[in-house]
Amino acid sequence: MRKSPSIKTALPGPQASKLIKLDGTYVSPSYTRMYPLVVAKAKGMWVHDVDQNVFLDFTAGIAVNATGHCHPEVVKAIKLQADKLLHMSGTDFYYTSQIELAEKLALLAPGNAGKRVYFGNSGAEAVEAAFKLARWHTKRELNLAFFGAFHGRTMGALSLTASKTVQKKNYNPLVPGITHIPYPYCYRCPYNLCYPRCNVACVHWVEDTLFRTTIPPDEVAAIFVEPIQGEGGYIVPPPEFHREMYKLVKKYDILYVVDEVQSGMGRTGKMFAMEHFDVNPDMIALAKGIASGMPLGALVARSDIMDWEAGSHASTFGGNPLSCQAAMTTIDLLENELIANAAVQGDYLLAGLGELQKIHESMGDVRGKGLMVGVELVKDRETKEPARAWRNEIVRAAFERGLLVLGCGENSLRFCPALTVTAEEIDKCLSIFDDAIQSVTSRSGEDR
Repeated sequence: MRKSPSIKTALPGPQASKLIKLDGTYVSPSYTRMYPLVVAKAKGMWVHDVDQNVFLDFTAGIAVNATGHCHPEVVKAIKLQADKLLHMSGTDFYYTSQIELAEKLALLAPGNAGKRVYFGNSGAEAVEAAFKLARWHTKRELNLAFFGAFHGRTMGALSLTASKTVQKKNYNPLVPGITHIPYPYCYRCPYNLCYPRCNVACVHWVEDTLFRTTIPPDEVAAIFVEPIQGEGGYIVPPPEFHREMYKLVKKYDILYVVDEVQSGMGRTGKMFAMEHFDVNPDMIALAKGIASGMPLGALVARSDIMDWEAGSHASTFGGNPLSCQAAMTTIDLLENELIANAAVQGDYLLAGLGELQKIHESMGDVRGKGLMVGVELVKDRETKEPARAWRNEIVRAAFERGLLVLGCGENSLRFCPALTVTAEEIDKCLSIFDDAIQSVTSRSGEDR
């Protein structure tokens, strides 16, 4: 088994440089690329670029490759399915893999109530379906979402998103009737309070202020929330937050819609991140890790809520047979070994980052559950001044040393490796990360 990255050329290498130049001519400039990585192949935790450089991947394709790159069981399932059926469209016909996956997801989802499943191609499509279904079922027009949330880039999902203004620039007007509220970001409490003395004031504010002065609660269809905020900074709310918010919105018959696109499918050491908070949501949006890299999104909702009629929503490619078969194999691997590994290795990763935090003053906060772990970088621990430039430089420095990580939020880094990750691979990641931080922050004399 490979133990270390191997960087043989300047980055980007000659072949990568040629392809990046070609990309600049023909590919949409709207994509965001953190560093010049041109991938040729990947296996497990290791990514090879077109110049034969090898990287340790702690991004998992943005939390998608839950079973690692090209897991042999997933590849085998896709090949077997490809020999039988590539496409028939679940919109107009029936086929086995889609029906069996729907049954599996419905039975896995938290809560004893019956569930039904809608299939799309991505997380944005899953959220878009939830947005439409909430309106259909409740006949209400208003919705709540959170600052810092990222739900996708289609117009409905984008309207729920409140992550970065560049994502919305020049697209207004968006879907009306959405009010954003503060997420429980205890490291930077928007109410300048301190947990647990705050008594989750962020929940009480919704009823005491918002519902009393601005938003009639009986006109609100749903509240859209991430169990742990993803793009917003890998922010973990207090243990009682979701329970208290669920209790509040149920008082007004408001649907609790959970976006598990990044946090779901075993990433946090449980199949669904919401299981950490003892809440059974009305709807769950899934994608990313559900099919080990094949495009698939799913909306799981209580059967009494998924009551829309034929033709009210559909997707030609949603629930493609190859993707469904990959998902079934992925779920088997998650249930049999990988969720347990995510819990164990997640604790190991958090502990290792905690040790580095004692050394590096720039590591203001370390947080996460399972293998959904974030590090918030600051210029000063007392003032908590965000170290935005340092974050980007550290990501690049890690890349140059053979470690792939990504940013999230304004000034945080995310660690979301495949759920197959070993302690040895985590040790290598921590060693490279330690060196990358030191190389960046020591220039200003701020660290060590």
